[in-house]
Amino acid sequence: MSTARQDAARVGIGLGSAIAVAISWSLHQSILWAAIQGLLGWFYVVYYALTRPGGLSG
Repeated sequence: MSTARQDAARVGIGLGSAIAVAISWSLHQSILWAAIQGLLGWFYVVYYALTRPGGLSG
């Protein structure tokens, strides 16, 4: 695998975790929940998007 692809994969995982932590903190204001949902990363982001009114369309 090329270096560019590896770097992109690493950034994608980090971005998913950052988004999950931001969403979690805005909802719960809890470091524990933010840490747990940060570990779940993109799974939590997709779950959040699917369970909100309007879904992915906003």
